[in-house]
Amino acid sequence: MIKYIGSKRALLGHVTAAIAAAMPDGGTVCDLFSGTARVGHALKKGGYRVWSNDHNAYAHALATCYVQADRNRWLEKAGGVLAELRTVRPEAGWFTRAYCEDARFFHPDNGARIDAVRERIAAMALEPELEAIALVSLMEAADRVDSTAGLQMAYMKRWAPRALKPLELRLPELLPGEGRATRADAVEIAPEIEADLVYLDPPYNQHSYLGNYHCWESLVLWDKPETYGVANKRIDVRTRKSAFNSRPGIGPALEATIAALKAPNLVVSFNDEGYLSREELVRMLSARGQVQVIEIARPRYVGARIGIHNPRGEKVGAVGRLRNVEYLFVVAERRVSLADAA
Repeated sequence: MIKYIGSKRALLGHVTAAIAAAMPDGGTVCDLFSGTARVGHALKKGGYRVWSNDHNAYAHALATCYVQADRNRWLEKAGGVLAELRTVRPEAGWFTRAYCEDARFFHPDNGARIDAVRERIAAMALEPELEAIALVSLMEAADRVDSTAGLQMAYMKRWAPRALKPLELRLPELLPGEGRATRADAVEIAPEIEADLVYLDPPYNQHSYLGNYHCWESLVLWDKPETYGVANKRIDVRTRKSAFNSRPGIGPALEATIAALKAPNLVVSFNDEGYLSREELVRMLSARGQVQVIEIARPRYVGARIGIHNPRGEKVGAVGRLRNVEYLFVVAERRVSLADAA
């Protein structure tokens, strides 16, 4: 799966253990801010019925591939599509100009491959789930040869060694069985959510996932938007704002979301660098039941450990603290033991 500052890769065992403790007999889980769909994929693999939602198009593609698509239905067709895409001749276009020349997130040789493959996917007019599998294969292939520190906010002064490797399409890890993937604002869709458990992993500070991963949004939408700035961000990064990225907005937005959910169990993932404190979250969740809190100390993301650099690659800021605390807040119908999740 793609590199992602909000990924729960390192915390996946804690998250799934907390959900299993709350729901030992399985059931339906809704992941309302699904991001890379890593959590939804793990839950589907664990036998849960999963509904993944996110408001970004690239996240919806990931959830459609990893949660909604049924391996038994799509495996053979997906293999055929990828085999065809591997034969496409590179041809530079919008993506190469925007993200390899005007910005330097990818080497131009790989940019030409990305352009050509994406144009072929568009021309194939695939069924939605099959198209999502092809797009995720391309997105993950591009992620393996990028020249960033993990965010599409800046790029390396010199090409990262992986950026010089050729793009390689691989079949994503599809799982048997069906799930559900939606693309909606969390606050707006919350009243429609009915599940045995809802997992909430909202943005927690000013850093926008759309701004951090704008290349993936453009790759999936393929709308070839106007761009701006050194990072060549999509112009709508300026206008597609989330209340969860706002200090005054996150509290009311999260409180409204929690109040609207029809689910007896909640697990909320948050971080001590967020706009809301542990105490505020406990107060907010206490309206739903007794709150148990798990604290997990973790290293901060690699960009924070490297420090702040300007577009010329010069360090312009000091490295701050190197570790933070991840929280899991659990509200369950029944009192559960969370020792294995800690």
